[in-house]
Amino acid sequence: MGEVILTMKGIDKSFPGVHALDHVDLEIRKGEVLALMGENGAGKSTLMKVLTGIYKKDEGTITYEGKEVEFENPRAAQAAGVVIVHQELNMMSHLTVAQNIFIGREIMKGKLIDDAKMNEEAKKLFQKLNIDINPTEKMGNLTVGKQQMCEIAKAISHDAKVIIFDEPSAALTEAEIEELFKIIRDLRDKGMGIVYISHRMDEIKVITDRVTVMRDGTYVGTLITKDSTKDDIINMMVGRVIYEDPKTKSNVAPDAPVVLKVEHLNAGKMVRDVSFELHKGEILGFSGLMGAGRTETARALFGADKKDSGDIYINGKKVEINSPEDAVKNGIGYLSEDRKRYGCVVGKTVAENTTMASLENFMSGLFINKKKEEESAWKYVDALKTKTPTVDTEVVNLSGGNQQKVVIAKWLVRDCEILIFDEPTRGIDVGAKSEIYTLMNELVAQGKSIIMISSEMTEVLRMSDRIIVMCEGRKTGEIDIAEATQENIMHMATQRN
Repeated sequence: MGEVILTMKGIDKSFPGVHALDHVDLEIRKGEVLALMGENGAGKSTLMKVLTGIYKKDEGTITYEGKEVEFENPRAAQAAGVVIVHQELNMMSHLTVAQNIFIGREIMKGKLIDDAKMNEEAKKLFQKLNIDINPTEKMGNLTVGKQQMCEIAKAISHDAKVIIFDEPSAALTEAEIEELFKIIRDLRDKGMGIVYISHRMDEIKVITDRVTVMRDGTYVGTLITKDSTKDDIINMMVGRVIYEDPKTKSNVAPDAPVVLKVEHLNAGKMVRDVSFELHKGEILGFSGLMGAGRTETARALFGADKKDSGDIYINGKKVEINSPEDAVKNGIGYLSEDRKRYGCVVGKTVAENTTMASLENFMSGLFINKKKEEESAWKYVDALKTKTPTVDTEVVNLSGGNQQKVVIAKWLVRDCEILIFDEPTRGIDVGAKSEIYTLMNELVAQGKSIIMISSEMTEVLRMSDRIIVMCEGRKTGEIDIAEATQENIMHMATQRN
């Protein structure tokens, strides 16, 4: 680790009703990877947005390369060599990959944009990242994971001296994470200062040199990674121990009825002849590598994508699900992996989002009963420990984990009997994860049934009663939790039929 390249001292920032940062300190050195950790709502992303000119600080100083600075906007920060890769994707879906990477600094040929040159430069970036993405592909056609890799490529394309990764691996496969780590190590070896925000404790131990911890908008302390244990870091973050023991046996009664039966479901190339059953009170885990077809199966089941063929039975009765509305009427709720696109309307309030799927229950004639809506929203804010000043706060002002809780509340208000949780804890800290795990266990104890899609093996082994494994659009295995290991799941996940 080299000399200090950037210091933030006494940074204070308030929003209406929220003291987001309370005199926070941060130090970044050349040639190091600094982890920035804390629960959702701790202020990590806010601190980085102050650094890069997205927000204006109320108090404090930022010193960069020996000079006091305050960047007017992200472009000014980028020009100085301070770049951020955001947790939430900021790409334009109708533009190509290359156009997104060079947006605002397009390569020109005379008075015209030189798309061929931008495609060529983007291709070089992807070769450096060791990933296979076509620069001419429309951004909207890519998976969340591939879009995230494009966001990383865009940041690296700047001549950066400090680069901030905000949950960069949340949507990546294990292989993509390995490639990302190679790039980060290479950048560190070249003397760059790197801030790495992640909730994945195993990653922190592998890739970082120091760990700075925040809690409730304040600075808690900084540790040397190799001299610290996982429990040391978690205790600083949440003030309590979080246990992550795997489940050893199914909690589902042997005679539990089948609430959902799917037979020979086909939908495009990613869902091919998929059949499975879900029992009352069961958490059915769906495992597999990215691109296995798990999300596509869930979307076809929910009616979000058109199925080509296949039969769906609910409580023994055959049903037709051709739209999400049909699914909701049949008691199915879907928590999407992409909460901002499909889960919530960020420009609306917590209360409005909470009641969105059940609005007919909150009507008084032609008008919404606001008092009843607010009472319901507060009930689930309390139950899920959602951090929000009021239920009238717009969802865009909440942290990623708290946005996720609002989406869960929406389906709890609807009282769906079957819940599909697609990456339920993506981008969520260990404390909030534990709360969502507790909630899921409470829901199945009440007789609800859950399909849980997760890319985190520890999560699948901790929560599932039974596991369906997919590879390239097909179901390649089914295993009871008592027999499940990381090794046999991974074997099935790479087994092409």
